[in-house]
Amino acid sequence: MSFMRNVALVTATTLVVSTALLAQAAAAPAEAPKPIDAVLVKDPSTLTPNEISGLQKKLADYANLARYASANAALGPAEPKRVVFFGDSITDAWGNAALNKPTFFPGKPYLDRGIGGQTTPQMLIRFQQDVVALKPAAVLILAGTNDIAGNTGIESLEHVQDNFRSMAAIADANHIKLILASVLPVDDYPWRRGLQPAEKIRTMNAWMQQFCKDHGYTYLDYYSALTSPTGGMKPDLAKDGVHPTPAGYAIMQPLAQAAIDKTIGK
Repeated sequence: MSFMRNVALVTATTLVVSTALLAQAAAAPAEAPKPIDAVLVKDPSTLTPNEISGLQKKLADYANLARYASANAALGPAEPKRVVFFGDSITDAWGNAALNKPTFFPGKPYLDRGIGGQTTPQMLIRFQQDVVALKPAAVLILAGTNDIAGNTGIESLEHVQDNFRSMAAIADANHIKLILASVLPVDDYPWRRGLQPAEKIRTMNAWMQQFCKDHGYTYLDYYSALTSPTGGMKPDLAKDGVHPTPAGYAIMQPLAQAAIDKTIGK
């Protein structure tokens, strides 16, 4: 009888606790939606032709390995101080856009391997082809903002950090020096309003700085030179709050060159 009484008591207690927890969960405010590309959750019947085309391209070549395949194949032997600038649209526009290309480190053996819209998992996939195979002395990585914007779905900061760790490990294994640039300041993404990314960006940059310190990498702080009191980019330095103007790149360029000189020498 004593055993049966104990079982009944445990069962009753479990029911009371479970009921209380359910009531507490029901009363708690709903969690705010996490960032995600709206196209990924749309009703397929409502997709526009451009959205369908974009999804088809991602399915066929998720990391866009085709983008630089021909350019990479045409490269000659690596110069002693070749540097690969590896990133997203901010890097892409810096060395490839007609407006900025003439001022992208003229006379330097630097290669631009940025692709607009990319996130760190996509960059990790193409790291071998677009960095390691080019045999640079150093790689300068500028990434993370599109992860925070949710361009390829939901990602925690920890997932993004793991991708940086993986790229760093591959660079180390191939004797490539690593320069890790801060995420540029943003207070709102024009294509994903309301995410309030400023605090996440500060958190990511603090992690990057410590990661570089712990492993002997070079941390490149663009953030401090570009940020406004609101946590976004200074209005005259970014045309849309995210992508630098020529004036923004003019501030970034000597900072990048100083980081390169520190890492592989002048």
